[in-house]
Amino acid sequence: MRRPIVLLVIGVIGAAALLFLGSWQVERLHWKQAILAEIEGQIYRDPVAVPANPDPEADRFLAVTAHGRVTEDEILVLASARGQGAGYRVISAFETDGGRRLMLDRGFVGITAHDDVRPAHDATIIANLHWPEERDSFTPENDLAANTWFARDVPQMAQVLKAEPFLLVLRETDYDSPRVTPWPVDTSGIPNNHLEYAVTWFSFAAIWVVGIGFILWQSRRTKNERPD
Repeated sequence: MRRPIVLLVIGVIGAAALLFLGSWQVERLHWKQAILAEIEGQIYRDPVAVPANPDPEADRFLAVTAHGRVTEDEILVLASARGQGAGYRVISAFETDGGRRLMLDRGFVGITAHDDVRPAHDATIIANLHWPEERDSFTPENDLAANTWFARDVPQMAQVLKAEPFLLVLRETDYDSPRVTPWPVDTSGIPNNHLEYAVTWFSFAAIWVVGIGFILWQSRRTKNERPD
């Protein structure tokens, strides 16, 4: 009698733990969906003027608009765009009509365009504020001499371009340039794997219950077949 009871207790505890983990992932899924909806609302809202002192948290992805001059001062950051392969993000100094010097992430160029001349021009832009965090312990140091960067390191880029320490990531512009393809921010790069995790934990719970049930059935069958 003792063994079936122990197995039953183990089965209930294990199933409860796995169901709890699955339910927790469902809660995290709803939480992440709410965050993504909030971010998308920030990205696609009507653009406003660039704040005087934007906040990296409150103003992240804020839609803004400005008019000014895109200069030839630029930084090239190694990147890979889906369907286009390896290339560079072009980060240019952008001088507004109000006298501010900002950093504009204009978008993507192919790997062979490193030394192309991208002339200065006036433009009205719609963009999103961004403070990307792309550097970790495995990221090589940027090659400033060759103007080949391995991460959008905002403080260092601001120092090199003598600009304010945040990015304007271009979404729309009235200057049609075939040389650079805009690469606007969106939520596709923000991981949201909680549904897969929830399904995994619930699947484990089902397998656990079936397994414990089979062991109990097998134990009872063996007992019934045992001769008196």
